[in-house]
Amino acid sequence: MAIGNRAVANLVDVAAFSAPEPEFWRGKRVLLTGHTGFKGAWLAFWLHRMGAQVTGLALTPNSLPNLFDALAVASLVRSYVGDIRDSDLVRRVVSDSQPEIVLHLAAQALVRASYKDPVGTFATNMIGTANILDALRDLASVRVALMVTTDKVYRNRELLTPYPETAELGGHDPYSASKAASELLIASYRSSFLAAQGVSVCVARAGNVIGGGDWSEDRLLPDAVRAWQSGEALQIRRPDAVRPWQHVLDPLSSYLVLAQKAYQFTTLSQAWNFGPDGAASVREVIKLARSAYGSGEVDFATQVTGPHEAGLLALDVTKARQELGIRPRWDLQVAVSRSMHWYRDFHEGVAASELCTRDLDAYLSVRS
Repeated sequence: MAIGNRAVANLVDVAAFSAPEPEFWRGKRVLLTGHTGFKGAWLAFWLHRMGAQVTGLALTPNSLPNLFDALAVASLVRSYVGDIRDSDLVRRVVSDSQPEIVLHLAAQALVRASYKDPVGTFATNMIGTANILDALRDLASVRVALMVTTDKVYRNRELLTPYPETAELGGHDPYSASKAASELLIASYRSSFLAAQGVSVCVARAGNVIGGGDWSEDRLLPDAVRAWQSGEALQIRRPDAVRPWQHVLDPLSSYLVLAQKAYQFTTLSQAWNFGPDGAASVREVIKLARSAYGSGEVDFATQVTGPHEAGLLALDVTKARQELGIRPRWDLQVAVSRSMHWYRDFHEGVAASELCTRDLDAYLSVRS
């Protein structure tokens, strides 16, 4: 892949940028959409810890409990509650915050929910993204817009061959299709408007994320925790589905590292895969989760039911490893174990802030 000379020169010291740098983020004005969600709350907490000036825009949390409230994120950032489909609101928040860096995570992010509300999914993931990008036109302060899509943007051929960033985009279900379509939209805004402003517009495609503090519906570990804490058997509808699982801190670290580098080098305005070196089945993840949790009944379905979902999915993360120095710090066993211990300790009364600090400290102490 050809990239500009400025980026090539920077690759000499790429290993030095394999982790987020507090010195870079201290005082930076950051607009974070989706800060009330699982990944967004973790990211807001991390950015605040590094001294960034964070403005958040998102809907109210969609679960009880939720990490946004558990971490008291509203006290850590300047928080706006609203819908990214509201273009006037988006423009006002952007104008008020004057961001240097935009981290766009807000989305309708569930496959099964997209079957129930396809129009709402397309509107949020496409029109909402367009509203964010359009508000950045002619904004003098902005240097980086990092747009988070998904590993499911690829046309899935049900092969275990990992998809590189150059693979064909597609999407069977409304969620995947909406995210693939949003990538065309992002590319259009990059080439038509924002590149001429000197803004780095990057796309991050991350694998399936696990970690403490997620209580969303139709997600594997939250479903397991709810079932086992209530003494019920966990129902697994697709035990042999294969995904690129990773702890939440790995993609968040990748986003921050990419934004740091893209702040200086606009040649990094590309799509990037972030994920583990391999993939694993739902059955494998649940066995690890049950071992870490210490107990729990599981019923594995013998027949696939429900709407279509991809069976096999793996990402080729070579580009991020070679050009950004990004590699996962925790393997699957550690990622699952840390996640289940987070939930167990939270259930026993340990504060979310203590648990997140514990995981962050442990994560950053790993030397790759």
